[in-house]
Amino acid sequence: MAATTHTVTNQVPPLVGHDVFATDRVLSEAVERHVEPGVLPVVLEELGELGRAAGSAQAQEWGAQANAHPPVLRTHDRYGHRVDEVEFHPAWHRLLGHAVSAGLTDAWGRPAGHVRRAAGFLVWTQAEAGHGCPLSMTHAAVPALRTDPELAAVWEPLLTSHTYVEGLRNPREKAGVLFGMGMTEKQGGSDVRSNTTRAEPLSGEGAYLLTGHKWFCSAPMSDGFLVLARAPGGLSCFLVPRVLPDGTRNVFLIQRLKDKLGNRSNASAEVEFDGTWARLVGEEGRGVRTIIEMVAATRLDCVVGSAGLMRQAVAQAVHHSAYRDVFGGPLIDKPLMRNVLADLALESEAATVLAMRLAAAYDADTEAERAFLRLALPAAKYWVTKRCTAVVGEALECLGGNGYVEESGLPRLLREAPLNSIWEGSGNVQALDVLRALRREPQALDAFLREVGKARGADHRLDAAIKGLLTELADLDGVEGRARRLAERFALVLQGSLLVRWAPPEVADTFCASRLGGDWGAAFGTLPHSLDLASVVARARPAVA
Repeated sequence: MAATTHTVTNQVPPLVGHDVFATDRVLSEAVERHVEPGVLPVVLEELGELGRAAGSAQAQEWGAQANAHPPVLRTHDRYGHRVDEVEFHPAWHRLLGHAVSAGLTDAWGRPAGHVRRAAGFLVWTQAEAGHGCPLSMTHAAVPALRTDPELAAVWEPLLTSHTYVEGLRNPREKAGVLFGMGMTEKQGGSDVRSNTTRAEPLSGEGAYLLTGHKWFCSAPMSDGFLVLARAPGGLSCFLVPRVLPDGTRNVFLIQRLKDKLGNRSNASAEVEFDGTWARLVGEEGRGVRTIIEMVAATRLDCVVGSAGLMRQAVAQAVHHSAYRDVFGGPLIDKPLMRNVLADLALESEAATVLAMRLAAAYDADTEAERAFLRLALPAAKYWVTKRCTAVVGEALECLGGNGYVEESGLPRLLREAPLNSIWEGSGNVQALDVLRALRREPQALDAFLREVGKARGADHRLDAAIKGLLTELADLDGVEGRARRLAERFALVLQGSLLVRWAPPEVADTFCASRLGGDWGAAFGTLPHSLDLASVVARARPAVA
């Protein structure tokens, strides 16, 4: 007898076999906007290749495998020798190798390098987010190392290489390397100036021995690490290689791997230094200043990575709704679901446009753009990363029970979503950095106001929001207690101004009405029903051939 009860109907085909870059209209428009015409054809070709790879069944399988088989720590070999190695599933290495070959650690020396890398990072994050950690830190180590031209000459070509070489050995024998970072300690957390790791100078120029611990050290199988330690002259930045120039292993004792909420494919470790050889980077006592550019670059990746997670979640939700029939018609055509999807699409578009604008500021590298970044970057990191978890959670709900099961991929996205809000300084740290920029660098506020002023007069709600922000800044009593509120307003005003300038009118109108004009509820799906929400949703739909 036929098992008629198991006939499958009204199930949504998987979102697979599409170009993640080309079907993201917001991202592709941003690349065309920020990349010079002479370079654009090459950039579009490379991002198209990466987009098709990210949307393939193969990449999706790699992501699932890397998360289903987390890294494993081996502290000793069979004979009792200390080895301190972390073993990864082959899928991890395939993901990482593809990313490196696509140039996701190479931004600082290429035309439009930061825009093309940020776009690629946003695309490839959608295949699997965990391996973005070593990619981000490797990319971000370059400006810190450039404070020492001798070190930069040796390491920068390896950091920006498009060749991934698995395993630990003498970096001089490798065609490419990865870097990590170690700042956080048990007693201090974000307060790195309370670090207790000691650095004792040796007779060789710039050489030290480190003794201490790091509470969080991601990607411990990287070839080198930038760490903070307390030298005789104060807190300083050091380069710690895993393998020394003579081929022997440096002392790098991995005590355990963290059992994390998400980010399961990536190894985050607690490490001990006990007579660990290190090379000073920059000047003694100026470690925070030396490493801060690395921190800033990784913060941008937090924004870009969150935009990637949001885009993937929204794409899944819109795709599901387009194919799912309920109550006599496609779910996507139901007014209430359309409202939810449009709301999510707005958040995703605003995040992407902002992330790419920040990347373009890095490429411009003018004093005005650097001043803009000092205020806009922490505000964006604060707001976009916080919105990510809410967006992914609501997108999961759009799939109903199907979204709650692991096979949908949405639970993995939801577990990953909070990470970027915590990594490289959680919300309070970012909000305080906004205050710090306002207090110490008046040119940062000037640059920000010039940027948002480019859209003045185009939307009365944006104009009112800018005026309200200036009023808020005029009263600095108890400002620390209002720091989150300020950071949020800076981010929303900036997003609104960018959308007014560059997004279709229906997108800008809906954003300004809801996020700036106050015509919005406390949950997604509460947009003004009279707006053109169908066009907002259609713009976010990923086309599958």
